[in-house]
Amino acid sequence: MKMTRFYRNIFELNGHPIVARSLKRFAQSKVSKPLVPSFVKLYKIDINEATRQLTDYSSLHDVFVRDLKPGARPITTAPNAFVSPCDGVLSVVEELTQESRFTVKGQEYTVAELLGSDSEAEQFSGGQVLIFYLSPTDYHRVHVPVDASVESVYTLGREAAPVNELGLRHGLRPLTRNYRLVSKLKAEGHPLAHVMVGALNVNTIERTNTNPVVHRGDPYGYFSFGSTVVLCVPKGALEFTGKTGPVKMGEQLGRWVPKEL
Repeated sequence: MKMTRFYRNIFELNGHPIVARSLKRFAQSKVSKPLVPSFVKLYKIDINEATRQLTDYSSLHDVFVRDLKPGARPITTAPNAFVSPCDGVLSVVEELTQESRFTVKGQEYTVAELLGSDSEAEQFSGGQVLIFYLSPTDYHRVHVPVDASVESVYTLGREAAPVNELGLRHGLRPLTRNYRLVSKLKAEGHPLAHVMVGALNVNTIERTNTNPVVHRGDPYGYFSFGSTVVLCVPKGALEFTGKTGPVKMGEQLGRWVPKEL
């Protein structure tokens, strides 16, 4: 129980900023390597699906952001498939309104607060929010759910400056929450917001794909610590299978419906 609490404190980094940064440095250092076997055992991580053997990891962080062998997460080839961008537990908020609230890492958000923009949020009125909660057990690299172009990418959170009208009008409230990477995508004529939500006190997200066009299943980034993925989908864009609960990266969650011209 004590080890569970210890690892949770490391990988959620939700304490005081000084403590969070110290834990982050520890997890990324070689000093943490002796803890790798107990971490893998406690969270029942299937190290056999990873590209490296247990002894090859140099730190806790190293095993946390592990790569998987080709084929460990097959990407469905069904036409217009919309797939899970990550491993995790999926919950869905349907028929979004300006008042719709959902919880991400213990904090309530509206779409406008999540994206830092009222005008961006309006595009998703009547649509859905898909929330993927990752645990330390899960594979922590994040992929692309559907073929799309990348229109813009920006950050919000404790270490980010106000970038839009919501931040400027309402001050720091939406910006002092968890650090997050917001990617505005366009898929078959529809907007799609791809949001990676990291830890509260430090930047814990790495974007690894800077291509202007991305494809279903492409690697996009990874979490070092504190991880949730949120997808904002406009009304009529996704024929959702209805499945919630545990999902794996690459698993089909529905069909993306091209926008009629």
